[in-house]
Amino acid sequence: MTRDELKRVIEGCIFVSGSEGIDAPALAETLDIDPQTALELVYELQQQFKDEQRGLQIIELGGTFQLTTRLEHAPYFEKLAIAASRAGLTQAALETLAIIAYKQPITRAEIEDIRGVRSEKSIQTLISRGLAQEQGRAEVIGRPILYGTTREFMEYFGLKQLDDLPPLPSYTLDTELENEVEFLFQKLQNET
Repeated sequence: MTRDELKRVIEGCIFVSGSEGIDAPALAETLDIDPQTALELVYELQQQFKDEQRGLQIIELGGTFQLTTRLEHAPYFEKLAIAASRAGLTQAALETLAIIAYKQPITRAEIEDIRGVRSEKSIQTLISRGLAQEQGRAEVIGRPILYGTTREFMEYFGLKQLDDLPPLPSYTLDTELENEVEFLFQKLQNET
């Protein structure tokens, strides 16, 4: 790989690492290069971001590298955050809220098991909107955080108590649906 190709991969790795960041040895291992070269490439990329006056920057914190927004753009991000907080909840947030409401107290892992996708962002959105909150820790290994609804949730949905939630629908497959499912499975088996 050329230096430019390596820098593009490093940029992606730093992005994917999120707020945890990634250090030079981890980048080196990922790219099969030595740590010193990885460090040089990150510094080149960091300078390239500055030279191009991009909206993002690469910062180094405690030996790890992270992508962050530029400080001078903070007023715009504040406006964006305010506008987003006024917007309605996304489908993902609504699904997460329903799971929390019916299954509380519940851990993030349990929510993700039910939804089948990561739910950290949805949970944080619900907490920031005051609809969900931490309710202690589970008495299991790792002591994960338990989540539940808030008083604001009750007020927003006009509930006096959680028992006022509408009952969950019971799902039973009717004969026509069972036939469609069986047809799809047979079709998949025939194609393989």
